[in-house]
Amino acid sequence: MKQLCIWMLPLLMASTLQSQKNEFPGEKREAVKTVFKKYIDMGIPGLALTVYSEETGFWSHTEGVANIEENISLTNDHMFYLQSVAKTYMAVAILRLYEKGKLDLNDPITKYVNYQWLNSKDGIDKITVRMLLNHTSGLPEYTTDALLVSRIIQDPLTVLGVPEMLSYIDKKTLDFEPGSRYTYRNTNYALLSLIADKVTGDHIAFMQKEIFKKLKLDSTKVLSKNNIDKNFNLVGAYWDVLQEGIPTNISKLQRANVSSMKGDDGMVASTKDAVLFMKGLVSGKLLKAKTLELMQEFVLNEEGEKRYGLGIQYYDLDVTYALGHSGGGIGAGCVLLYLPELDAIVFIATNFNTMMESPIRKKAENLQMDILMALFM
Repeated sequence: MKQLCIWMLPLLMASTLQSQKNEFPGEKREAVKTVFKKYIDMGIPGLALTVYSEETGFWSHTEGVANIEENISLTNDHMFYLQSVAKTYMAVAILRLYEKGKLDLNDPITKYVNYQWLNSKDGIDKITVRMLLNHTSGLPEYTTDALLVSRIIQDPLTVLGVPEMLSYIDKKTLDFEPGSRYTYRNTNYALLSLIADKVTGDHIAFMQKEIFKKLKLDSTKVLSKNNIDKNFNLVGAYWDVLQEGIPTNISKLQRANVSSMKGDDGMVASTKDAVLFMKGLVSGKLLKAKTLELMQEFVLNEEGEKRYGLGIQYYDLDVTYALGHSGGGIGAGCVLLYLPELDAIVFIATNFNTMMESPIRKKAENLQMDILMALFM
């Protein structure tokens, strides 16, 4: 299908969303509720979403519980782990620094960061900021290092720092020549947070000013060692870790792990705040039009398919397409999408494992697509 410049051209609403002004269609609401109940019955503790279009306004819905043990019902006010959706926020922060002339996307990363575990690699001087943004750097993955995983398992409640986490790639060589191909790596975005720290002094404070405050995202937080004990009305995290189809509360492990990560993860938000972020982005409230075009310069995978721009993924949904990002964790999962041909934005979140294999996860593998079908088809 012909792709439009989605950030700049006004689009007509698809008939599937046409309804009374500022009211999401009743039949779509019921379809979503049916899908939610189906998956809650499979054992998922909680599901939530917010959907928006200019024609129908906002609609949020939740099903299930935020905490099984205390029987706390899930509400629209609860906050969810963004997981890798945080990469889009990090990309926006970097691109704001680019717009302000604080860095150049073609600068070598060695201009901004100087760590032994980075400098030990042949070819590191060839990696640019842009290559981190679109996952073409060739840097190895830090989150799957056996020593780091062992440390987290044996000391699960300790919050680590980003440099310490990344130091586990010290003995590893680059996976490929920088810029030669695309391979998704969390390492790229964790490193971007260190670059942003170098340029701004505090990338979190910069994001709060340039993104959170600008869009009034009051229910969006960056987790850290300093706020590990604050509630934030955050959902519990669950995983059927014993492989018996029974959700187990792993909230403390989940929160400590996420609090250790920055750039590639580390954030929580309400479903509406996530949608407000994407709405602000696509409407030009955060970045200039030319910068938004840069975000759409998608690199291709080995099959020649569009995969990743600067902080956003391309999703071929067969009958239409979407831009956004997904996020998976051992006790959470979500996806934030902008569907330009429907002029709609949706954020879907759960407080259940979407990363590790398990009986419930296996049964729920079609969850996101079923919800999207209920919403838009």
